[in-house]
Amino acid sequence: MSIAYDGLPFRGFAKNPGVETVEGLLLESIEKVLRVTPVLVCAGRTDAGVHAKAQVISFDAAPFEIPRLQKALNSLCSPAVVVTSIEKTEEDFNARFSAISRTYRYQVLNQENPDPFRSAYSWHVSGKLSVEAMNLAGSALIGEHDFSSFCRKRTVEIEGKEIETSLKREVKELRWEVIDGNGLELWITASAFCHQMVRSIAGTLIDIGLGKLQDLSISEILNARDRNKAGRVAPPYGLTLWEVEY
Repeated sequence: MSIAYDGLPFRGFAKNPGVETVEGLLLESIEKVLRVTPVLVCAGRTDAGVHAKAQVISFDAAPFEIPRLQKALNSLCSPAVVVTSIEKTEEDFNARFSAISRTYRYQVLNQENPDPFRSAYSWHVSGKLSVEAMNLAGSALIGEHDFSSFCRKRTVEIEGKEIETSLKREVKELRWEVIDGNGLELWITASAFCHQMVRSIAGTLIDIGLGKLQDLSISEILNARDRNKAGRVAPPYGLTLWEVEY
């Protein structure tokens, strides 16, 4: 199942008792139509306020009429969530583990005054930005690196011990594009992302573009493996999960 959603009304994708989430709404709606509650697997868990143009979800279910389910879910979940397609896959397909790469877009509005018609989907930055400096710095992030300086550390329990999970990731593409003169878009593709990685990268590159991080290079930030060395975390509403490749 491929879905698009506006992340603003939700506290993220993953179901969470007591708050509205994308997964929670989908599960509730699927149960109404199919009379079962499947286990949903998504390509990438988005945080509160983050959007998606093509989130991919896999689940197992007894045979059903695809057009009927899609129409019913769009009736129950719209306008914030829209099911754009449903298709049958091989039994071993997994929306998360079968993915080769994910692409995110981050939008920035770079002008003196905010725009009420763009404020829900772009980060307003009033200071003058050097796109050249941001692209030059961003190029140093391409390739496989330990992104500890750009991610929240997570641990897993193994045999009673808390072990930190690896934060090594491979960034395949990263670029800033100028849109309509005062709009900027960060496009970033990686095999996978760790928690808040894209927003931390966006915030750090914006700080470089503003001249706030002149004393540290991207290589120094990466090698430090210290979240305090990188720039701020960009707000969630500028971020969209754009594409998942399989």
